[in-house]
Amino acid sequence: MIYHILAIGDVVGEQGLEHLERHLRTLKKLKDIHFTVVNGENASGVGITPEQAERLYRAGADVITLGNHTFGKAQIAGQLEEDPCLLRPANFTGRAPGKGWGVYECGRIQIGVMSLIGRCGLDFNADNPFTTAAKLLREDRPALTLVDFHAEATSEKLAMGYYLDGRISALWGTHTHVPTADGQILPKGTGYLTDLGMTGPVTSVLGIRPEQSVEMFLGGLPGRYQVAPGPCKMQGAVFSLDSENGLCLDVEQVDIR
Repeated sequence: MIYHILAIGDVVGEQGLEHLERHLRTLKKLKDIHFTVVNGENASGVGITPEQAERLYRAGADVITLGNHTFGKAQIAGQLEEDPCLLRPANFTGRAPGKGWGVYECGRIQIGVMSLIGRCGLDFNADNPFTTAAKLLREDRPALTLVDFHAEATSEKLAMGYYLDGRISALWGTHTHVPTADGQILPKGTGYLTDLGMTGPVTSVLGIRPEQSVEMFLGGLPGRYQVAPGPCKMQGAVFSLDSENGLCLDVEQVDIR
């Protein structure tokens, strides 16, 4: 059977969350989606609250992945311990609450989801994401395995794709908020995309008011970042996966405005 997996890029602010709430279920119906993973670490701009996580679930997310802003809102720590569908990067140190790997029932099969954070340009005292992934994949793997790699460097993301090629069903990148044009099936059958993009304001710098980012790069004091107003977009990708061999058949990017 072919399973259609929807991955949605970083949800930015209240505006991005509202846009997702309006459009996600319609997109899932249109694309015959079986399972949905949403990166929600920027739902509060920096971090996510338990209430925002619940809104993402009600909107249609099956699993929520996080990243470098996992603990931007301290109140999420308790939910990370209790909620099996809320994943922080698996290669955070062992002292961090929560987990970064989960296995979920989806019809007749199980789907594994792994969250990882990169180390190039992201100094979060994280363990090596490559060795962390290899360790988790030594265990019995479900029919389909998905990886959200929250990383800054495109080279680190692509290297991870080739490192896990044939061992997982799909890997996509998050964090940079700009969709890349390299959706592909790697040589051994893993679906790959360097970055999904974001779910947030169209006229913005990565979701933030443009004038604030400009002021920062001019050397000024931009103040606390504010999510930009105006129309939003919801970006991501649909991975079509074969449950017989666990590999990818197609990668289709989506951009809903």
